[in-house]
Amino acid sequence: MDVETPAEQPTDMLSQFLNPPPRSDLPHDLSPWGMFMAADWVVKAVMLGLAFASLVTWTVWISKTLELAGARTRATRTLKIIRQSKTLEEAVNAIEGRGGPGALMLRTAAEESALSEEAIDHAGGGGLKERVSSSLSRIEAYAGRRMARGTGVLATIGSTSPFVGLFGTVWGIMNSFISISETQTTNLAVVAPGIAEALLATAIGLVAAIPAVVIYNVFARSITGYRHLLADVAAGVERLVSRDLDYRKVPGNRQRPVSLVAR
Repeated sequence: MDVETPAEQPTDMLSQFLNPPPRSDLPHDLSPWGMFMAADWVVKAVMLGLAFASLVTWTVWISKTLELAGARTRATRTLKIIRQSKTLEEAVNAIEGRGGPGALMLRTAAEESALSEEAIDHAGGGGLKERVSSSLSRIEAYAGRRMARGTGVLATIGSTSPFVGLFGTVWGIMNSFISISETQTTNLAVVAPGIAEALLATAIGLVAAIPAVVIYNVFARSITGYRHLLADVAAGVERLVSRDLDYRKVPGNRQRPVSLVAR
């Protein structure tokens, strides 16, 4: 029978201190995934809901970024054509085959000019300007609403996610106190995992809420800038209509209806 010498005992103690064995008093893995798997079903549902909300946030960000970039590009090109055109007819011919709210504004103004062709000489151009302005404002408002569609969910996620995560935290801590009462122990190694699981729900709630608020604010500013760009397009179309009406007053310079020329 071997007898351990006193010199070997400090070495064994040092080895156990540097390489401690796994603690048996810890109920499960304390990694984020381990805490999720060990959490109560209510806390799990909260975490999954917040993860889905975060996925929705990034999906909206990608889709609306691409949509807004394309819309701004089309509007900018249309505005450039309007500024380079002398008459509404010239602008309509230049945007033939193109889409977007700006091109629709030009076509709407051309159609209204054609419908008012017979009455302009008798009633004047005031009514035509008013009708064109009303049509353009409706197109601008519709385009702005369409571009803002889907961003409201970001505001909802940003405002509710922290509270949903807090609900998961409160539920988890409540279960931890119930566990303390049942086991009749205040050992931190037993109590801490349940509290950590509860706090993980709040952390996920903040992870879902903070990007949603930031992205919503960015989109709000970008959509406002897009609507200002459409307002510039509408103002340019109104200038072309007004210029065409002035050309009609020049002797021998009567123009045909723009929509008929464009066809």
